[in-house]
Amino acid sequence: MTKGKALAGAAVAVLALAAPVVMRFEGLRPEPYRDPVGILTVCYGETHTQMRTYTPQECRDMLSGSLADHWEKIAACVPADAPDRVKAASLSFAYNVGPAAFCGSTMSRKLMARDYAGGCAELSRWTYAGGQQLPGLVKRRAAERALCEGRA
Repeated sequence: MTKGKALAGAAVAVLALAAPVVMRFEGLRPEPYRDPVGILTVCYGETHTQMRTYTPQECRDMLSGSLADHWEKIAACVPADAPDRVKAASLSFAYNVGPAAFCGSTMSRKLMARDYAGGCAELSRWTYAGGQQLPGLVKRRAAERALCEGRA
């Protein structure tokens, strides 16, 4: 197997682990809406797309593409040999906060130092949006942390 195929296979596994977490916490909303901090959003949390009504299949396809794009942007911010569960939790988190925020985070720094326990624990700190702690983010980060730590 070539290196490219092995990397592609690893990415597919990471995306497959991350997608259900993202879908659960973003929820399917095929019509545009404003998220808790007022950002125009559609489908499974998409913000950088045309705001129109989408079919459920279009939303799933858009999520698949967005997760792959986010993974491409954060893959260098997670050790290549990290467990897939750590990569998947990182991807779900980065999908929510953005690749730049993830790559600049203490979580990423700890993961890159192979401090997986410390990196996973950082997820519990990211429960605020617009200056307020949101119950949905508390639940999402707990699920991401459980995945990251291998408890999910």
